[in-house]
Amino acid sequence: MQTSSPTPSDTTTPAPLPDRAPTPVRTPPPGAHALVVGASGITGSALVNQLTDAGWRVTGLSRSPVPGSSAEHVAADLRSLASLRDGLADLHPTHVFIAAWSRQETEAENIRVNAGMVRDLLAVLGPQGSVRHVALVTGLKHYLGPFEAYGQGDVPDTPFLEDADRLPVENFYYAQEDELFAAAATHGFTWSVHRSHTVIGHAVGNAMNMASTLAAYAGIQRHLGRPFVFPGSRTQWDGVVDLTDAAQLSDHQIWAATTPEAADTAFNVVNGDVVRWRRLWPRLAAHLGVEPQGPGDEPQPLEQQMADADGAWAELVAQHGLAEPDLRRVASWWHTDADLGRDMEVLADMTRSRLLGWAGYVSTERALLALVDRYRAERLVP
Repeated sequence: MQTSSPTPSDTTTPAPLPDRAPTPVRTPPPGAHALVVGASGITGSALVNQLTDAGWRVTGLSRSPVPGSSAEHVAADLRSLASLRDGLADLHPTHVFIAAWSRQETEAENIRVNAGMVRDLLAVLGPQGSVRHVALVTGLKHYLGPFEAYGQGDVPDTPFLEDADRLPVENFYYAQEDELFAAAATHGFTWSVHRSHTVIGHAVGNAMNMASTLAAYAGIQRHLGRPFVFPGSRTQWDGVVDLTDAAQLSDHQIWAATTPEAADTAFNVVNGDVVRWRRLWPRLAAHLGVEPQGPGDEPQPLEQQMADADGAWAELVAQHGLAEPDLRRVASWWHTDADLGRDMEVLADMTRSRLLGWAGYVSTERALLALVDRYRAERLVP
């Protein structure tokens, strides 16, 4: 039997691919009440939204409520034991998600402040007797070392393995983990640690926000008629790297908190793909309407390139009716410089999650471009 080839009218255009695998609806366990610490940040706000959408009772602890969320809200100072006692008295959460930290000038201060916040928080909640699980978000500085000794000494080979030994340096991530482990042993709850890498997501005023930083940088360069120069190292430009989408990180925490086999385990959490900036940068530039340019012989940090950008931003705010006049609440030059300026490959292995059945996957490129579109739609970037 003879058949004819399909004509254009016989075919249909494939539907656009999504930027992530479908996220399961993780139904709350009976009586579940989630407390999200750092609820207004990139990680915390995504977690609040995902939990509420799944039907959990959610309380967010932050300076201000998550916009548009139906979650309950507690305002308490994480650096004050008395404030935590007052704010969390009789709250009785069953699941606690810690996604907050406070950047200090030295690692010794980072340890004192950030480990102290975990210790005091669990000293208040633990005796209430209701906590079943505590999830702590950290990052790949677990393997790279703190900013004061970043990438120095014998850094483990990539991809970073979750069972790697701690580095022989002081690190506030280690101190936070130790406070978590001690409280779990005292009060009888399970725990999980989630080591993310360069979280991209939606938030305003966050100290570590690459997506809005690059979008703001592009807008300023376009306004000034300058190219979109890759500010980092040639190693980052040519090598492979992974990132962590905030929704991926949120679902991973909920999965670990509700999966008995995942209890008392530290995990790496990344998108599941790898990208090269030399491929992604021109695509991002085209999406943002700027002329891409690769790296120079040495990094060209954004903190230097954007040292005089406040005037240009004020003009963009007036021209486009932008919602945030304070550039510092949109762009975190220092953090993006640290990520893109590294002279080493950085990516993480997710074997532990995969072997326990975790199937989350995000296309980093698609998620980044979709996030830029969201920021534009909300008039946060031009």
